[in-house]
Amino acid sequence: MSGHSKWHNIQVRKGKQDKMRANVFTKMARLITIAARAGGGDPDANFALRLAIEKARAANTPKDNIERAIKRGTGELADSAALEEILYEGFAPGGAAVLVEAVTDNKTRTVSDLKHIFANHGGALAGPGNVQWQFERQGVVRLGLDEKSKIKDQRSDFELKLIEAGADDLVESEYGLEILCPVDKLQSILGVIKSLQLQPDDSGIEWVAKEAIKVEPALALQVEKLVEALDANDDVKAVYTNANF
Repeated sequence: MSGHSKWHNIQVRKGKQDKMRANVFTKMARLITIAARAGGGDPDANFALRLAIEKARAANTPKDNIERAIKRGTGELADSAALEEILYEGFAPGGAAVLVEAVTDNKTRTVSDLKHIFANHGGALAGPGNVQWQFERQGVVRLGLDEKSKIKDQRSDFELKLIEAGADDLVESEYGLEILCPVDKLQSILGVIKSLQLQPDDSGIEWVAKEAIKVEPALALQVEKLVEALDANDDVKAVYTNANF
């Protein structure tokens, strides 16, 4: 099993994201609210909510913030905002494709902000359908190096269990293991991971580039800065690109 790992792109931005703690808490709360609104406030019965809560805890989001976000989603709090999920498409410098998942209570503000960010970094916001076809929706589970080391003596059995659970690909990199699967198999894959007492660094449903493109060093820095600027926006849930830098 092999493929392209996006962990380099993720690790490049992680340190800067960690410094924006209040920004991260806002994003996590919105994810929880959206998930609770769609499937109810019980994480045992709402897989999307359980994933959102796990992400929030991994980001050290305070328990009170998580509980308030759930209540906003279920309508228990009067200040519940009319949040909406929107997918925006664009091009980075050099033509690399960019997908931006946003959660917003003001589409006019969000699209204006994103247009400004793209323009300031040599890119451009595009219309629906311009780049989405270059990505596919997949479940993703990432195991860090410490967790990877725990299965070295049972690697074949581990891979077999993942394949039986529906995994499409297992990507090994300097950061660990990245498991890709169809969206409807993510819960089964996580079941295998947890049955082996492994703790994922990250898991969720993402837009995965069908084919990564190599970006020249001069352009790579510009693409990286664009992605960082998009990530820093409060309305942005996640940013994906097919650029490999």
